[in-house]
Amino acid sequence: MADEMEIIRSALRRAREDGADAAGALPAANLLDCPSAAADGWRGARDERGAYIVIGLYHDPGKPELDLWEPGRGTPGDRILAGIGKDVVRWLQETHGTSARLIPYQIEDGGIYLKDAACLAGIGRMGRNNLVIVPSYGPRVRFRAVWADLDCPEPDRPWAEDPCRDCPGCCISACPMDAFASGRYDRERCMARMNADKASGRGRIDHCRACELACRKGL
Repeated sequence: MADEMEIIRSALRRAREDGADAAGALPAANLLDCPSAAADGWRGARDERGAYIVIGLYHDPGKPELDLWEPGRGTPGDRILAGIGKDVVRWLQETHGTSARLIPYQIEDGGIYLKDAACLAGIGRMGRNNLVIVPSYGPRVRFRAVWADLDCPEPDRPWAEDPCRDCPGCCISACPMDAFASGRYDRERCMARMNADKASGRGRIDHCRACELACRKGL
């Protein structure tokens, strides 16, 4: 029988075979005191055991339809990620007898802080625009996660340096909501635009991606 680390490595390969552009794993307990949990009052899943397998999908600016949000359905990109996650769950259960489940996207539904998880899994590093900067893809990657009843060692980190170190602040000047006016990302200003979009009743919504698309990383 394969050891648990080999099962995790195989699950990451499976996710990539299914179409994920990025994948990594971390001990679930590492998210308990992550920055977003501390700032948000420790909401979301509170798993102290097992591992999170984080999967990422590149959202090519040339395929904006991946990000079109629909009430009750989310986005096509997220549905692709959910499909990859469900296949990884089935594979873990059927091939290794490992208990696993797909993590909901929304925090209020039992989700996790996906950007923190992606950074802690070694996939990328948080950028000035509050998005995960992933080598070769920049901030244009969306994430989902699977929980598995496996022990996971501490992952390697891809970058030691700040990915925004040499940038003049393209994301800051591009933001139509002035969400960086204080010198740091203001989630309330950003969410005001997203909430207004959702309240418009327009059906499929093309959310603002100004700070993401202005970033030169990964291009």
